[in-house]
Amino acid sequence: MSKYYTGIGSRETPVKILHIMSNIATALEKKGWLLRSGGANGADLAFENGVTKYKNIYLPWRGFNDSDSNLYHISDEALEIASRHHPGWVNLSSPIKKLMARNVYQVQGMNLDQNSKFLICWTDDGCESAETRTNKTGGTGLAISLASELGIPIFNLKNEASLQRVLSLL
Repeated sequence: MSKYYTGIGSRETPVKILHIMSNIATALEKKGWLLRSGGANGADLAFENGVTKYKNIYLPWRGFNDSDSNLYHISDEALEIASRHHPGWVNLSSPIKKLMARNVYQVQGMNLDQNSKFLICWTDDGCESAETRTNKTGGTGLAISLASELGIPIFNLKNEASLQRVLSLL
C-alpha cells in the first residue's frame, strides 16, 4: 500500500462534518487509500469509523482513548520534529509532547519516510498552512505546519472550497 492520507482534526468538529469525514474515509478506502490518524475523539474517530482495515492509528501511548492500535512508540526523532513545529514546546509536559509527536507519524508514517499525499482536517479557524495557524487551530496545527513545510496539500473542511474540492474527487 503506497497511497496514504492523513485524516485528523478538532475534537469539537461539528456533527455534520464528522459524518462527512466518515463518508470520505469509506470512499477513499474503496479506492485503495490508507488512513493515518490519531485515535482522538471527534475528527480522528470519525475518519477511523469510516474504514474497515486500511488504517494506521498512531497513539501517544498504549491504550490511548481505549484504542487497540499497536502504533504507540514515540521516537526521539519524532519528538525533535514535533519540537520544531510547536511554538510552546519547552513548556509542554511529557505526555503532551507525546500527543504532539504522534502527529508527525500521521503525516510521515511510522518510519518518518513516507509522507501522506494529502491531509484532510477540520479546525475552527479553517487553517490550511503554517502561515494561517492560530490558537484556534489547536493540536491539529502541528500536523498542518509539518504538512505545509513538506508541500503536502491540506484540505480543511471548515472552508467550503476545500470541502467541495474533496467531495468532487470522490
